[in-house]
Amino acid sequence: MKKKFYFGTNTKMYKTIQNTVDFILRLQELTSDISRDEIELFVIPSFTTQKDANQVKKPELMKVGAQNMGWEEEGQFTGEISPIMLQECGTDLVMIGHSERRHVLGESDEEENKKVLCALNHDFTTLLCVGETGEEKEYGISEEVIRIQLKKGLYGVTREQTEKLWIAYEPVWAIGVNGKPASKEYAEEIHRVMRETLIELFGETAGNRIPLLYGGSVNPGNAVGLSRMEHIDGLFIGRAAWDADNFNEIIRSVLEKR
Repeated sequence: MKKKFYFGTNTKMYKTIQNTVDFILRLQELTSDISRDEIELFVIPSFTTQKDANQVKKPELMKVGAQNMGWEEEGQFTGEISPIMLQECGTDLVMIGHSERRHVLGESDEEENKKVLCALNHDFTTLLCVGETGEEKEYGISEEVIRIQLKKGLYGVTREQTEKLWIAYEPVWAIGVNGKPASKEYAEEIHRVMRETLIELFGETAGNRIPLLYGGSVNPGNAVGLSRMEHIDGLFIGRAAWDADNFNEIIRSVLEKR
């Protein structure tokens, strides 16, 4: 039996509350016949949509996540959103360390680590994103960069907490409008390095159970090939998934052919 495959999307700073509600309702309707023993489905919309998105989600069909989170329950952190606020909305999952948080907004590995620990301590499913820049890839240090981001980002996480930990590999050069997707072979090699690092950190059992997702210009043309790679447990899809009908088609093509 094939293990569960993960499908998710982050809608970034797109989609109004109504757009998001319509998207979630349609996606649930289209995929409701697919056994959740086969897939884990999640959507990560903006902060302003969290309450409405969580009200219309069906927990047995989908998780709703937040795109970021502060690392304290409260305090003098103007503009931040705390874990307590997200829990109040019914949010299931928190994404931490997305490429744009790191490279556009300047967050460090140390900050991501504080957020990871805070999210896990508040019992959220915690999705840590890692990835190298095009320059780092050019220097041939991609694997070292990924290992450092994992080791620093997960510092202090216990083996027990890994039950709620997911990792997404998102090469910075592959994300966005001008992104060029990684080949399935390149993505697989980085995922293998990630798996080895997680086993080193948490041991064989815990290190192997953490889902590893690939994100970075995933589209209908490359989704199936990526999904067939041994160390890729899921796809974290961008704009190709922002239309529910398109997302449903990608999910079904992967399930049919992987």
